[in-house]
Amino acid sequence: MRPKTGLFRMKYFNAAVNALSCMALGLVIAWCPPADAADTRIAVLDFELRDLTPMPRTPEELERTASVAPLLRDALAARGGYTLVDIDPQDQAEANASVGYLFEHPENAAELGRQYGADWIAVGRVHKPSFLFAYMIVQLVNADTRRIAGEYVVEVKGSMEQATRRGAAGLAEQIDETIQSAVRHLHSPSSASPPAGSLPASLR
Repeated sequence: MRPKTGLFRMKYFNAAVNALSCMALGLVIAWCPPADAADTRIAVLDFELRDLTPMPRTPEELERTASVAPLLRDALAARGGYTLVDIDPQDQAEANASVGYLFEHPENAAELGRQYGADWIAVGRVHKPSFLFAYMIVQLVNADTRRIAGEYVVEVKGSMEQATRRGAAGLAEQIDETIQSAVRHLHSPSSASPPAGSLPASLR
């Protein structure tokens, strides 16, 4: 009786295909991280206004200042990889003992962020020394180390919404660069720590 060679080969072929499929599926499952594993949790505090002009805190300037944090949150979200952590404005007000307090005390800003499970917290200020321009300033605080990881300044001329939006996008880009550098450093312990920026005394 002749062996059923074709059927025999087909069975072995199907078995080999199934085995390879299972191996490939296993590799995919092992390689893929959990959905939110790569997300970095960051809180962006509402910006405060430091207005040094002869007619300070006009309704237009207060409105512009209030718009910066939402624009910055949107810009960070658009870059991907971030979970935006909402902090209750009342909790921020209580933590900010006086104007500029959280700006000068990163350890307190870090504690506020940690209460909400944030990895990073962005403390912001609009510094307006002139009617012609203003500076949008952010200190990025590492909630784990309680230290300032970066300080960024973007000059905004005029009070147009588009200029403010561009400024927020510029801040988001710098924040993202610092966080990505910190992540790379975390996976390369032998590399040097990325230096934090330093604001000029006139902007403090």
